Amino acid sequence: MIAFVRTDSINQDFIDLVKLLDKDLAVRDGEEHSFYAQFNKIDLIKNVVVAYENEKAVGCGAFKYFDDLTAEIKRMYVLETARGKKVASKVLIELEAWAKEMDFNKTILETGIRQPEAIGLYGKMGYAIIPNYGQYEGVENSVCFEKAL
Repeated sequence: MIAFVRTDSINQDFIDLVKLLDKDLAVRDGEEHSFYAQFNKIDLIKNVVVAYENEKAVGCGAFKYFDDLTAEIKRMYVLETARGKKVASKVLIELEAWAKEMDFNKTILETGIRQPEAIGLYGKMGYAIIPNYGQYEGVENSVCFEKAL
């Protein structure tokens, strides 16, 4: 059974999972990794969900304020050993519920074209592709999504 903890970015399990995420992204993003990394700092993230299976952290996700109506989903990751168990979908559902509780009515996110698993997940979870926003405008390897809550 998967359990969830709502926390913040100083949670050590979240920090450890993000380190693994960043290692994976460094390989996938190649030379472009430093561009994306500048937008993925966790020090200002206040809303984090960590998923646990048998008391072991197996996945995470977060959101941060984008504007008064919009939360931006960030730092989604699931350990390879926990994939295929719908952990990412459940983390995303928990993040969306929390954002809605905080009166956000929409979520947005960015992922890379080199992350087909993420693109598939977001499509399956009801996210629609939108024009790249903010710092991702004009970035060919970014795909942006949104979902009404």
